[in-house]
Formats: sequence, structure tokens, C-alpha cells
Amino acid sequence: MTDLFQEPADATPLEPNEREGLLQTWITHRRDLNEAEQENIVKGAAWARGRRRVPLERMLTEDFMRTLHRRMFGEVWGWAGTFRLTERNIGVRACLIGIELASLLSDVAYWIEHQTFPADEIAIRFHHRLVAVHPFPNGNGRHARLAADLLIERLGGERFSWGGRNTG
Repeated sequence: MTDLFQEPADATPLEPNEREGLLQTWITHRRDLNEAEQENIVKGAAWARGRRRVPLERMLTEDFMRTLHRRMFGEVWGWAGTFRLTERNIGVRACLIGIELASLLSDVAYWIEHQTFPADEIAIRFHHRLVAVHPFPNGNGRHARLAADLLIERLGGERFSWGGRNTG
């Protein structure tokens, strides 16, 4: 027995069928999983930041949100970029994920077009609602933080520190 699936207190527990999506057989402990996910997230962020020429409208799509998650976690989890099918104690019902995400992305586009809020507030509202939808089996907080950072960068602002040092 390893500590691999002993989630931290702030993590969403994975269902047994989701645990089976682990792609790397060398991952046997939580520290291995954390390391593999972090390396994949760095690659995902580099991919996303290399796409600056993609119009903002394209970034605010379900396809981009799914692709971003897949780029962040796809070397570790087979279900990366796929909406969760199970209910959680956080997030909307699984059958409503697509509808709620579409509503969020439409709202963000409206806020930007009509300058409803300052750019940093738009990005924070986006982050908050994306976490509340909780579209994926795991990695939702990390995905939402990167997505909000990408949004604020596209709007001409600086990425957020998210409670830590902002090291660029």
C-alpha cells in the first residue's frame, strides 16, 4: 500500500475508475504523482503561452478549455481534457458541465466586450466560476488558475501570484 491516492485535505478524491486513468507505471507514491503532474503543467503552460496569436474569442471556448486541461495533465492521466462523469461535493451536476461552462465563457466574452468590470476582476470572476463548475475529475484549481492567468495576460495585465511569489 502506498500513499499514492491519499489526497491532501484540499484535493478532490478520485473515483476508482478515474484512478485507473493513471498512465505512468513508475508513479507509485504521491510525491511521484506531484512531480509528474507539475512537469506536465509546466509543459501545458508553455504550450498555452506560445499561442498568443490565438484570438481571445478562441481561448474562450470549450475546446480550448478541454485542450488546456489535456495539455496540463495528458501525460499523466488518460481522462485529461474529458469532463467528469461523476458527481462531486463541489461543482455542478456532471450532466450540466457543458451548459454551465458555455454560460461562463459567454459571460466572460460579454464582460470583456462591454468593459463590465476591470480586467483583473473579470479574470478573478472567471477563475471563481470555473472552479465552481469543476468540469474535470481532478486538476480543476490548477487549470482555473492557469486559465485566469492566460486571460489576464491577454487583457494586458499581469498574472496573479495566487498567494505565493509571482516568479514570472
